[in-house]
Amino acid sequence: MASKNRTLKATTKNDLITYAMLAVMFIVVQILTATGSMSSLFTGLLVPLCTYSIMAVSLNLVVGILGDLSLGHAGFMCVGAYVSAFFSVTFEQTIQPDWLRFLIALLLGGICAGICGLLIGIPVLRLKGDYLAIVTLAFGEIIKNIVNLLYVGVDENGLHVSMESTSALGLTENGRVLIKGALGITGTPRDSTFLIGFILLLITVFVSLNLIHSRTGRAVMSIRDNRIAAESVGINVTKYKLIVFSVSAFFAGIAGVLYAHNLSSLTATTKNFGYNMSITILVFVVLGGIGSTRGSIIAAIILTALPEVLRGMDNYRMLIYSIVLILMMLANNNEKINLFKEKISIMNLLQNKKQGNKLDKEAHS
Repeated sequence: MASKNRTLKATTKNDLITYAMLAVMFIVVQILTATGSMSSLFTGLLVPLCTYSIMAVSLNLVVGILGDLSLGHAGFMCVGAYVSAFFSVTFEQTIQPDWLRFLIALLLGGICAGICGLLIGIPVLRLKGDYLAIVTLAFGEIIKNIVNLLYVGVDENGLHVSMESTSALGLTENGRVLIKGALGITGTPRDSTFLIGFILLLITVFVSLNLIHSRTGRAVMSIRDNRIAAESVGINVTKYKLIVFSVSAFFAGIAGVLYAHNLSSLTATTKNFGYNMSITILVFVVLGGIGSTRGSIIAAIILTALPEVLRGMDNYRMLIYSIVLILMMLANNNEKINLFKEKISIMNLLQNKKQGNKLDKEAHS
């Protein structure tokens, strides 16, 4: 019982450190913004930093907690982005105020991405290892290519859908094209702000940490550690895998909504919704420490901001970025560095201080 209480206390402290880190980041940004010390470059990076942090935390559920390798996470982001952007453009003048329309768009984008995660997960999660990675990668590419072939318009007769061209929609004179194939969606309301992004990141972290510490999370981690043993004690492997995969897809869709409403023009390319994005998010999770929510956020922030900070060094920017990636990977796999990080961690410092105070009390008594 005592060891269980110690474990709970350690877990609570670890979660509090994560929330404290996010609070400090928010306060620092607000101070810099209020004093005018933040450059336009960093101001423009605030929403993307929140977006990629949400993506990293959500993918960490699948890769770190479930133990499966998914390379199609950008596909769920694409679903959330396009569904929400389509809704916002269609009902921009109909649904007011703006925050209500954006809230509905958030829910629609997240739910549609979650449903896609559920539908994809039912056949796909029976696979393991490389096979699962290849199938999820294919799913992400299929979503991106379907969106690039999709033409949708609206007129007084209703919606018109085509996979050929805008002329094939057969719109009347008063009709307008909403989705223009490879040209994507234009005119999306720019409703995303840093405050909204931060709140969504906070919700994602809260749900993720509570899921990990819940009975469901413990069941999922037992499946990750030993699937056969988990099945032998009656754990429904498929059920718990689908829960994690769907929750992860839902928050990837939320990140997509945030991404889409930060741009006036949305297109589906390899860079933003293809395998490049999926691998980039996976790099955030791996370099932050697989299974570490706080590490995923830190890695996402550093590796998203670094290329922009180094943009003035055109010839050496990607070289320095690559070197930082290698150094971070080596540091994460070095036992001495990990032991040093544990020694200087806030949790250990607090624990040592508490033990010291206890010994002082015993000595005085």
